[in-house]
Amino acid sequence: MEPRAVGVSKQDIREQIWDHMESQNLADFPRPVHHRIPNFKGASHAAEQLPRLQAFKTARTIKVNPDAPQKNARFFVLESKKTLLVPTPRLRTGLFNKITPPPGATKDILRKCATSQGVRNCSVPIGLDSRVLVDLVVVGSVAVSEKGWRIGKGEGYADLEYAMTVSMGAASNETPVVTIVHDCQVVDIPEELLEEHDITVDYILTPTRVIATGCKRPQPMGITWSKISWEMIEKIPVLRSLRAREQQAGKDVTLQGEHQYLLEPGRQQAVPLSAGRRPPDTPGPEANSMEAAGGSPPGEGAPLAADVYVGNLPRDARVSDLKRALRELGSVPLRLTWQGPQRRAFLRYPDSAAAQQAISCLQGLRLGTDTLRVALARQQRDK
Repeated sequence: MEPRAVGVSKQDIREQIWDHMESQNLADFPRPVHHRIPNFKGASHAAEQLPRLQAFKTARTIKVNPDAPQKNARFFVLESKKTLLVPTPRLRTGLFNKITPPPGATKDILRKCATSQGVRNCSVPIGLDSRVLVDLVVVGSVAVSEKGWRIGKGEGYADLEYAMTVSMGAASNETPVVTIVHDCQVVDIPEELLEEHDITVDYILTPTRVIATGCKRPQPMGITWSKISWEMIEKIPVLRSLRAREQQAGKDVTLQGEHQYLLEPGRQQAVPLSAGRRPPDTPGPEANSMEAAGGSPPGEGAPLAADVYVGNLPRDARVSDLKRALRELGSVPLRLTWQGPQRRAFLRYPDSAAAQQAISCLQGLRLGTDTLRVALARQQRDK
């Protein structure tokens, strides 16, 4: 099956694959396969070729995506007594789960551990601070080319999982990547459709073939923050934590559509930074969540959070006024607790270093005619 070449897009190729698999009855449960990594008839047979790969034989820790067509691949990892890591669905509760079968598990129990329910019931979370090293990555695909170009379902989670794995030092450009697909999913993909954050594959397993792509295109070196939206930051706590770490390491973590601002001495209005310029003491936002009360703590594996006290708020100030000022200064906290009647608020940052940077940024900030008082919350209580 070959995609139409004129003006073809990634979505065009996805739709053609999905339509073809449904119309030819190649799809398996769950159906329809549209907007999914498609499960297909023969997926278990295709996965049987995984243990024969030399990259599998030498691997000790293998990351396999949680989609249905990779269920048998997860079973083979467990059966071979290797460490199986499965990304958490949509990364909502962390990055990886390590599957831990009960002692003396039979093949039937191992097969249950390889299901989505088994992943939920027989696993422990793996955080950013773990010293895990991934030796092999198995991903799902909607389409893949013999050159190693890959197209997912369009949500970017596989690319993000890989980038986060690299960022935490658990994988590198040398880590082999395998995908398991139906033969009809192997198509020509124009190279110009590939973007810098797209992962490529080294091996393609189908019910009839094992394809070594020989792909030499470099894998992503980490997270491309300019491709990450505020919405993803809000939904994925572990991504917030990783962003805070990279920011403290001096990396550019500007998000998609984010504009940073710098308050010039003697001015009450924030002015935009010139392109490519970052204030040295100003942290980028650690999250898109500034709830008036409540909120979530930093993601699993994050350093201990720290609070910043903001006092001398104008009597007529509203929480929206402070939120706006924080956004303009690029100092969005993980959580904002508003105590308007007491003319104060507390800002939660992922750790003390981020809190100190925020304090440096917020010194001299005015709301109306009043200059705010800013300090670490612990210091304020001591005073």
